[in-house]
Amino acid sequence: MENNDLVQSDLIMEYFKKHSKKEIAHPEIVDWVVNEYKKRTGKVFRDPDRAIRKLSQEGQLIKIKKGVYKYDPDFVINKALEDFTIEQKEAIFKRDRYKCVVCGRGTKDGVEIHADHIRPKDLGGKAEIENGQTLCAQHNFQKKNYKQTETGKKMFIRLYELAKKYKDQKLKKFCKDVLMTYENHKINCHIKWEK
Repeated sequence: MENNDLVQSDLIMEYFKKHSKKEIAHPEIVDWVVNEYKKRTGKVFRDPDRAIRKLSQEGQLIKIKKGVYKYDPDFVINKALEDFTIEQKEAIFKRDRYKCVVCGRGTKDGVEIHADHIRPKDLGGKAEIENGQTLCAQHNFQKKNYKQTETGKKMFIRLYELAKKYKDQKLKKFCKDVLMTYENHKINCHIKWEK
């Protein structure tokens, strides 16, 4: 029976709920949802990957690793509990001296600061002070758009370039050692830096 009002995200969630707490790779869910959507509506499901990522960002699905997600009803129920309380935010800001842990700018510089989850909520990060850090709006935005390790590598590349410019050999060596650690562990190899 054709149903043109079928919401694509509801169809994705239908599959995940049938396989609650199972880690599901993209090919499995994408193949099913594309075929099922076509069967039920007669239409093509465009960009199911994007719809899955959106459900993860909204906290409906847990991202296990790249291309693998799961639905856990307990996580969805408790997700709201993983937001920092006002008291927790204040404790994080106070501990970090009301300054961004990346650039050192803060409220005294007229910069907006945020209490950020080090391990993101959609990856199971808890609302615990130890999992919190102070970021300025700019670095919080960057972290949301890049993985934290990517943001860190880019920061060390900028610092390395600055150390070269000012001929600070000690800082240059430190940054090079950190950046070589990224390479040795094959972390964020798509971000290149000139040695």
